[in-house]
This record gives sequence, C-alpha cells and structure tokens, in this order.
Amino acid sequence: MKLNYKHTLYACFSGYICQAIVSNLPPLLFVIYQAQLGISLEKITLLITVGFCIQILMDSLAAKMVDIFGYRISVTIANVCCFMGLLSISILPTIIYPFTGLLIGIALNSVGGGFIEVVINPIAEALPGDEKSGVMGILHSFYCWGYVAVVLLSTLFFTLVGEQHWNWLSMLWCVIPLFNLFLFLKVPMKTLVEKDVQISSRKLFSTKTFWTLFILMICAGAAEQAMSKWSSFFAEVGLGTSKTFGDLLGPCAFALLMGITRLIYGKRGAKYDLRKLIAISGGMCIFSYLLVSLSPIPSISLIGCALTGLSIAILWPATISLSSKMYPNGGNAMFGFLALGGDIGCAIGPSLVGFISNIMISSNNTDIQRLFAGDNITQSALKAGLFIAIVFPIIILLSTCMLKNKTSTTDSSLS
Repeated sequence: MKLNYKHTLYACFSGYICQAIVSNLPPLLFVIYQAQLGISLEKITLLITVGFCIQILMDSLAAKMVDIFGYRISVTIANVCCFMGLLSISILPTIIYPFTGLLIGIALNSVGGGFIEVVINPIAEALPGDEKSGVMGILHSFYCWGYVAVVLLSTLFFTLVGEQHWNWLSMLWCVIPLFNLFLFLKVPMKTLVEKDVQISSRKLFSTKTFWTLFILMICAGAAEQAMSKWSSFFAEVGLGTSKTFGDLLGPCAFALLMGITRLIYGKRGAKYDLRKLIAISGGMCIFSYLLVSLSPIPSISLIGCALTGLSIAILWPATISLSSKMYPNGGNAMFGFLALGGDIGCAIGPSLVGFISNIMISSNNTDIQRLFAGDNITQSALKAGLFIAIVFPIIILLSTCMLKNKTSTTDSSLS
C-alpha cells in the first residue's frame, strides 16, 4: 500500500501515544515499587526528577541533531529508546539492584520521549493544510488517549493477572514503539522550514516575546505534570482508595477530560484568540488546584484532580500554535526550545510537589494536617505539595497579560 501524508499524521498520533506510555506507565507503578521493590518516596521523587532532567538535556540537543540527521533518523532513534526503556523497566529490576534498573529504564524512556517531543511537532506542522492550530490540538489529544489507554489497560491487567506480575505489563507495552519504529520508516515527510531561512537561536532569545512564550511552556508543563505524576499516588495513599479506583478516579479521569478538551480545541479552537484561551485555562487551573488541596471531602478532591485535566488541556498545544504564528520561520530550533521549556516545567512541577510533601511528612506538623483537612499526615502533606503548585497557573495568567498587545507579525521580521 502506498503511504501518503494522512498516514504520516497517523504516525504522529501514534508517536504521542508512545510518549504517553513512557511518561505515565511508571507513575502507575509507584506504590508497587514501594511495596515489592522497597523504593522509598524520596527515591521515587528522584526517579521523576532524573527522568525529566535527561529529557531536558535531550530537548536541548535534539533540535541540532534533527538538523543534522533529519526527521526520519531522529524519530527512529526516539522509538528505539522508548522500546529499550520499557523493556529495561520490565527486566533489569529483577536481575540487578532494583533502583538502578528502574533508573536505566526511565533514562532510556526520557531520551526517547525528549526526541519525540522535539521531532513530532514539526513533522505534523509541516504537513499540507491550513488549520495548524487544529491539527496541533488533535495531535496532542492523542497523548491523552494514550494516557487513558495506559491507565485502563494496566488496571485491567492488574485485576486479571495481579500486581505481582507488574514487570510483564511493561514488556507488553513495548509493542507500541516497535510498531511506530516501522511506521515512521515508511511514511512520507516534509521539511517545515529550510535551514537557511530558520530564525537562529540567538535571535529567538533576543526577544522578550519568545522568553514569555518559553515561560508559558515551563508553567504549562509544570501545571500538567504536578497533578499527572502524583494523582494516582494521591488517590491511593493520600485518600485511601484501592489501586483500581485510585487509577480510574485520578489519572484516568484527568487524562480523559484533558483529551476531550484538546479534541474540542482541535476542532473549534482556531476561531478564538489563543491568548484568551490560555488565560481562561490558567484561571480554571487555579480553581482546580484549590479544590484538590483545600477540600475536606476526599471525593471533591478527586473531582478537582479530574478538573485539572480539563483546565490545563490546551496550554501546551495552544502555546506551540501561538509560537508558530508569531515565529513562522522558527523551525526546529524553536520547537526544540519550546519542548525544552515544557520539559523543564515537567521536571519542576512534580519534583516541587514531592519535595514539599517530604518536608511536611518529616516535620509531622499537626497544624499542616488541620490546615489542609487531612485524615493523616501523608494526605495533608500531599495536599500541601499540590497547593504550592498553584504558583504555575498564576504565572501563566501574568504571562498572557504580557502577550496581550503582541500580534502574529510582531517578530516574524526576525527571519
């Protein structure tokens, strides 16, 4: 069968599903790592931080590597790393020191995830068609559908097979990056911007507007992952639900609402001012985090977790689309730096929540427990950590105000 650009778009969709797997499967296993492998909360926080730091390093290098090797080789490297990372998570903890095995697997996943984030967006942006913001919204919704699939199918696996066989689950998910690997070897691709007309990195960072967009990406990633990475643990340990209900009512509901919102944005978002949509999302995100952290009723806190998925849904794709409009010749460098900003946020957000929670647990302060209406110190500590994360949507609101008077042609002359 002759493959066309529609198949290229499908491959991009599949690429984001792959990224959802490598990003969100390990957090579903945090409690299992604690129970079966003896991994402490402090080491779990370290796994999250190291993973995102490696992804940040890849973001800073990937744009240059894409310019050198091209899209096809780069996306091939990404899928190979994701495949090897999932395989390592399933095998290495059983044959070497468990924490080291998990660290190696998550490091490989981070390399693959970093490459995917940098290369998939320009591949999709370069495809023929006019509704780029719509395509970007639908594309990023597949990250959410992958997230939902990871939660639902993993929950089904644990129910039917048992949590003691968790390492087989990681091995089964290896099929997706392997499928992506062969698909991307065949589909046609276009170059977004030729290297000789791309805006240089120096010129991009010489403008206040791009710095504002970069900060927006940092806060978008932080607001999303602070809840995404801790919602399963929060539901199970903090609110006392079972693993099945914790995953379904926490990360699954979060991802489902995020995916639906991105899909609606992909279909209708082009009609609206992206800056206003980002500002509205920031305000809703503040409300959601307050609901999670300050509600004395566990079920209301879980609703807040889900609503956070709705509120942060468009922040990442809308900021990328807004950047593409303001810098039409941004090229791989721009997408690389935007991915770098987003992943810096992805590292900062959940790490901040874990850091604050650890401090609160160590202090064993009863005033904290009363303030955040917790039944136990762990629940109160996690709520305190999530409360601190409100700083990110607040910065998002301030940043959109700075972009208020900017137009799509303001900085295009930089090319």
